[in-house]
Amino acid sequence: MAERKRERLRRLSGALYGRGALHLSEAAALLDVSAMTVRRDIAAARERFSYLGGYIVAGGAEGGYRLASEQDRHAAAKALVCAHAARSIEDGDTIFIDCGTTTPHLVHRLPAGRKVTIVCYALNIAEPLAANPDVQLILLGGLYNASSASFAVDDGLRTLARLGVNKAFLSAGGVHPTRGVSCSNFHEVAVKQAALDIALEKHLLVDASKLGQVKSAHFASLDRFDSIVTSAPSPEMMRQFAGLDERLVIARGEQSGGADSSRRRN
Repeated sequence: MAERKRERLRRLSGALYGRGALHLSEAAALLDVSAMTVRRDIAAARERFSYLGGYIVAGGAEGGYRLASEQDRHAAAKALVCAHAARSIEDGDTIFIDCGTTTPHLVHRLPAGRKVTIVCYALNIAEPLAANPDVQLILLGGLYNASSASFAVDDGLRTLARLGVNKAFLSAGGVHPTRGVSCSNFHEVAVKQAALDIALEKHLLVDASKLGQVKSAHFASLDRFDSIVTSAPSPEMMRQFAGLDERLVIARGEQSGGADSSRRRN
C-alpha cells in the first residue's frame, strides 16, 4: 500500500513538472484511482503539493506571498467588500477580475442570471466561472505561478488590449497613501496595468488590513482607481487616506437583508 502511494506521488510529480498545475480529475485518470484517493495522497504530502481551486500544484521554494496560506485571512472582510462590488455588475458587462484571495469572493457573488463576459488569469477565478452558464469566460494563459494560482501572461496581453472592458476589479497586497498600490508578485504587474489602461471603470477591492502596507511590486497610483472598496479601517487609516474623499468606499455589514455600504464622509 505504501509503495503504491509513493509510486502515485512520483508519477504526479512527473506530470506536474513543466506544467505547474493539473486538474484533480486529470490526476485521477492518470493514476487510475479515484479523486478521493488523489486528495488523500496530496494531503499527506503537503510539502510537495497544494490543492487550489480544483487544481493540484507543485509545492516549491517560492518565498513571500502564497495563496494557500493567505486565502483564509480576513475572509469575512473580503466577502463584505466583494458583496458591495457585485452590486455594480450589470447585464452585458465585460469584466476583468484580478487574481488573489479577495476576488474569488466576487466570483461567488455574481448576480444570478446576469449575462456577462469575464476576463481573468487565475485558476481560482476561472474554475467556478467555467461552470456558470451565464458567463462567457476568457482565460489569459501563460507560464503558471503556483504561489498565486495565476499565469504570467505574455501573448495574452495583446488579447486583453483588444477587449472592451466595462469594469475592472483589481486586488492588491498593499495600499499606501503616498507609495500607491502594490502586490507581491512581479508577474502580475503587467496584467494589472493593462486592465487599468483599457477598463472604463476601475475598482480596487481590498480588506482594511492592506491599507498602509507596501509590497515589493508597485503597479499603480491611487488616482488610477474610480473607487477603493474596503472594510472598516482604523481611525488612523481613515486620517491617512482622507485625500481619497468619495473614492474611498467602506463596505458595511448586512442590514435589512442586503450588504450595505457608505462613502467616506469628512
